[in-house]
Amino acid sequence: MITSDTREYEQWLGTQLTLVPADIERKHAQMTLGVFPFMRATFYRWLRHWKQACTELEDAAVVLAVGDLHLENFGTWRDTEGRLVWGVNDFDEAVELPWPQDLVRLATSALLATKSDKLGIAPEVACSAILEGYLSGVTDGGRSFVLAERHRWLRKIALGKLRDPALFWEKFDQIPTVEEAVPMDAAQALQHLMPEPGIETRVVHRVAGLGSLGRRRYVALSNWRGGKLAREAKAIAPSAWYWSERIEAAGVQHCQTLLDSPTRAADPFVSVQGGFIVRRLAPDCARIELKDLPTLRDECRLLRAMGYETANVHLGTDGTRAKLLADPRLQKSEWLLRAAKRTAKLVIQDFREFREAMAKGEMRVR
Repeated sequence: MITSDTREYEQWLGTQLTLVPADIERKHAQMTLGVFPFMRATFYRWLRHWKQACTELEDAAVVLAVGDLHLENFGTWRDTEGRLVWGVNDFDEAVELPWPQDLVRLATSALLATKSDKLGIAPEVACSAILEGYLSGVTDGGRSFVLAERHRWLRKIALGKLRDPALFWEKFDQIPTVEEAVPMDAAQALQHLMPEPGIETRVVHRVAGLGSLGRRRYVALSNWRGGKLAREAKAIAPSAWYWSERIEAAGVQHCQTLLDSPTRAADPFVSVQGGFIVRRLAPDCARIELKDLPTLRDECRLLRAMGYETANVHLGTDGTRAKLLADPRLQKSEWLLRAAKRTAKLVIQDFREFREAMAKGEMRVR
């Protein structure tokens, strides 16, 4: 059941890092707001559905996958050349899985988003677009989405009005300074990312995300040489896959491996340091949520780009391209639509059960 799995997973997660009870309560509340945010928050449960509903895909080539892939796991950042890049920007749940898993989860999120009126695209069209993009990425050998000379349409989508610097920094200005001591490894990591030593900062506790909501997340804010800057340290744990498979966790090395993948234009500010993943935050360096997208957009083209970027991630695994090109599933999307419909049905069922349990007060954080 979703309720027992949620309790068990959160208990396990509490053995891997320090949880923030108030944020776990917030997470539970947000999980009742809609089936799409519910899916975002429950990768641990998704792993059960994957094994139950997609057994025919288990024989596919194994890659280092995103794991927790969905429509809102994409954003922008600046690479070492200062170029604006778009792509997957969260590898907290990175783990080795059959390559279709990421695509099925991405397609399922698209189907659920249509039910929440966040997307207006038919399921079969969405699945075809995702797989078309993935096939193109594999065929091309991968290529980062640098939003300058190429992909201007995507640049317009990524840099909407909600990326206005004044609005971005206003949100941080309203967060109170933390009163508790910041963990040593987080404090050191935040200072290490600053442009120079000795910069005076104000540290706040940021409440963000869904899958990672409940983990300690610190942001160091400062005014430096005429402008504002922010650096974030978010607690990181082994993938929920280890909990699901009932095996001893093997650390978080997969996250760093994908961050360093040669097939992507990496964000030089993002790295795993100690028990935290650290990054630069700025108006053009953040996750893009569906509510932030412009009303007028080519959803088919956007899903193709997401499929292509998924290929960029998978191609970081040695020998993957030849195996993928030899897999006949890459040529037809019917299997993806079938799998996404099955998993979407299971997620919806879980959502209803969880919402009912919350209404009865059965999910109180102890």
